[in-house]
Amino acid sequence: MKKFEVKTTQRIQMINVDHLANQYVTETGILNGQLLLFVPHTTAAITINENADPDVVSDMTDILNKLIPFENGYRHAEGNSAAHMKSTLVGVSIQVIVVDGKLELGI
Repeated sequence: MKKFEVKTTQRIQMINVDHLANQYVTETGILNGQLLLFVPHTTAAITINENADPDVVSDMTDILNKLIPFENGYRHAEGNSAAHMKSTLVGVSIQVIVVDGKLELGI
């Protein structure tokens, strides 16, 4: 198991962590198997996106913001209810297949 930090600079932001996952696979020498990526924070999430078109990221964040607006009369005192709901909707873990020492991520 390996832990790494990812820092954000915006209220909703998608950050590519492929390089961190690939580095872990290389360091451990995993050739074939499965890699589980888990985000333990309740206001963050993880998903797989091919990054072939940057508009997909914009579309995804726009839709999440329309579905779950930041201001909506939430009762949670910290003011981050929307982030909790978006995290629950997107999910906090993904499983990636590793074949021949490489992540199986498609385009």
